[in-house]
Amino acid sequence: MAYALPVWFAVQEELLADGEVMDSEGSSCFDDFDDEALFKMFHLTRPSIAFITDTIRIRMKTVPLKKPALSVDAMVMVTLNYYAHGVSSAAVQQRFGLTQNDCLAIICTVSGVIAGMADQFISFPLTRDARANVAFKIEKFCGIPDALGVLAAAHFKIRASPYEKDTFRSFVNTLGYTSVVSQIICDSDGNILSVEKCCVGSTFEQDLWDSSFKGREMEHELHGHYWVIGGSGYLLSKHVLTPVLEPANEKESRFNQAHAKIYDVMRTTLGFMKRRFRCLMQLGFAQEGSMDKKSNIIKACSVLHNISKKFSVPPPPVVGKIEPLHPGKKHAVPVEMNLEALKARQELINCNFSVGSSGQDPLSDSITEEDL
Repeated sequence: MAYALPVWFAVQEELLADGEVMDSEGSSCFDDFDDEALFKMFHLTRPSIAFITDTIRIRMKTVPLKKPALSVDAMVMVTLNYYAHGVSSAAVQQRFGLTQNDCLAIICTVSGVIAGMADQFISFPLTRDARANVAFKIEKFCGIPDALGVLAAAHFKIRASPYEKDTFRSFVNTLGYTSVVSQIICDSDGNILSVEKCCVGSTFEQDLWDSSFKGREMEHELHGHYWVIGGSGYLLSKHVLTPVLEPANEKESRFNQAHAKIYDVMRTTLGFMKRRFRCLMQLGFAQEGSMDKKSNIIKACSVLHNISKKFSVPPPPVVGKIEPLHPGKKHAVPVEMNLEALKARQELINCNFSVGSSGQDPLSDSITEEDL
């Protein structure tokens, strides 16, 4: 659940309570950039970078580093520059006298630290009031009640060697390119509420959900009688609300329109993340032991996405089109329909999408990247 801005500053104050805010030299390497150059280099604003750096600095106190080590500010600069552009710029390397391998080691270290901040900045609604607030906003947005978020399998391109045939095939997803996939849940405002797993691109969405912490929590009703909204790659269940595959009447069609509207928030959110953090457009080669590193980068960018939203950081320039969410990959063997879940979905449709049952227009007020 995304906190209000004053709460975030309280979190920062708590994190910094046991440590100094600035390094001993009292200045930051980011001070050498004006605001325009800073945004161009890192796709973030000065206040957001200061918040991120201060928070990382406290976490870094427990991380063993090789001596002599760069300052935390310098390590953060190297990492944010890579996140923004997908490569370490020559200017940053030359500034600190680093090789490409030096940069990769720094990025790996800092990404692990930021990913570890997920417990502070990525939060599923856990209290009754928090759940009610998220569900209210989703219902107001699309007309679907009792939903805690939008669930999707997010794919991130990688390179895999075609000469290693078995490995290569395992990374090929439903759109025919090689990727890793993570399970992400967001709310109607595009805040990331949960990010889990990092698996090969051929992994079934349903398998991701069944093996995830959040999936087990939801299906065991630890979050109450709520849904998450999933695409056609998921099985309809008591807690995963999927579209009607073959709508038989107008109310089922209206439900599908509302479902498509809220589900598109996830597509836009992922597109926004890849626009700000272009490293997510191509995460490099699939290598033994690299899945944890890729998982840390995905989770780190999710943390920074939520922070950038709280600081109202403007979006960087558009590069390319937003790619569609991946079509659901279904098991070859048909799965028996959950009749209890089917009945619950039909009751939801009858109560909320019959003529005159709701004043919501599920096709109005479509969300865009700028809205997020």
